[in-house]
Amino acid sequence: MNEWPNGWSGDQSGNRYGRGSGGDPESARAMPQVRRDAAAGYPRREPPVPPSMSPRRSTVPQQSQGYDAYDDYDSGYNTGQVYGDGGGRGRGGDGYDGFDDGYGARPRPRWGRRIKWTVLTLVTVLLVASVATYFWADDKVRREVDLSKVIDRPEAGDGTNYLIVGSDSREGMTAEQKKKLHTGSAEGKRTDSMMILHDGANGPTLISLPRDSDVEIPSFVGSDSGKKYPGTGRHTKLNAAYAEDGPELLVRTVEFNTKLHIDHYVEIGFAGFANIVDAIGGVEMDIPKGFKDKDSGADFKAGKQTLDGQQALAFVRTRHAFATQDLERTKNQQKFLATLASQTATPATILNPFKLYPTMSAGLDTLITDKDMSLWDLGQMFFAMKGVTGGSGNSMNMPVSGSNGGNLVWDKAKLQKLVTQLKNDEPVTVYDN
Repeated sequence: MNEWPNGWSGDQSGNRYGRGSGGDPESARAMPQVRRDAAAGYPRREPPVPPSMSPRRSTVPQQSQGYDAYDDYDSGYNTGQVYGDGGGRGRGGDGYDGFDDGYGARPRPRWGRRIKWTVLTLVTVLLVASVATYFWADDKVRREVDLSKVIDRPEAGDGTNYLIVGSDSREGMTAEQKKKLHTGSAEGKRTDSMMILHDGANGPTLISLPRDSDVEIPSFVGSDSGKKYPGTGRHTKLNAAYAEDGPELLVRTVEFNTKLHIDHYVEIGFAGFANIVDAIGGVEMDIPKGFKDKDSGADFKAGKQTLDGQQALAFVRTRHAFATQDLERTKNQQKFLATLASQTATPATILNPFKLYPTMSAGLDTLITDKDMSLWDLGQMFFAMKGVTGGSGNSMNMPVSGSNGGNLVWDKAKLQKLVTQLKNDEPVTVYDN
């Protein structure tokens, strides 16, 4: 049985392949590229054939655009042009069209995918580092003050009130450090500075409480004994409350005499304070008038200067060089602490792990807080302190009206107005003397 289409076997009566438009036959044997399974009337598409493999062109005269016209097709391989590249693209074009024809074309680099994976990697690293830092810092905080032991507390108002205490604790200091920092060698610890920081909707307000303030010691529960001690109306200096029964009695005394609820307690000692300053490379201060004090080791000239840890501690502790000793010292303490917070909360410190971790470690090693203080609360306090010098807050001394046996007596009318404004989170219009 003949498998060829009708007319291919040489039968002159049948239809033939290869008939031109003029009706003259042409040699089928001269068309090796014709497929045996092709049927009449169907177009043919053949892949390009490398020059070394292409058959000889037929010498039969062409009378029509039959299949032999394919022999005139120039595949472009001799010139390096890729078949079907649409106008010079591929190796002869930009070389990165992503088309691989099997003859060496290079794929386009997938920059979008690379950028995506780079960003995801960076985000993952930052997230892991942040979580690790959080748990590291949280573990360092010494939550030792139990405010649940404080009795008869005033009602809490709007905003958050922090009682910030600078103690003369020499814990962890060597004899050489005590000598260098002029701290002396007294046993125990006392409060060198006390401040109330109110953080509310109208900006932060920092109020210094002179340690020589005249206050009444109220009834309280002993922090260690658990025994209740009734109030007797006894008046003494404010820092004596801390010396008598520690932070819990100090909070109780401040709340009783101000009628202001204290939400959190924060305390830092001499060593931690000096170490923080050294960790950030010193604090630049503008001292309006020079002063000296042999007790604190202060020796400052007027003008801008960068204080290291030792100088900073001397600056905030000096009082004998001033006429109004305690009041002038509290102003210097406010100014320095706000400046310290402002210069610490900078990208140069926060984004530099070689500065951030030593700074955090120096502070957290000696920082003592209440048991409910979280790292978030500490951060809020820190940025509120920064706002005191950033224009969004203000600072003041507790208003005084006179003295009693050398102790400073608070101005009761101004105090009542100040506390009302703080409780209601209103703008503070009360100022010190």
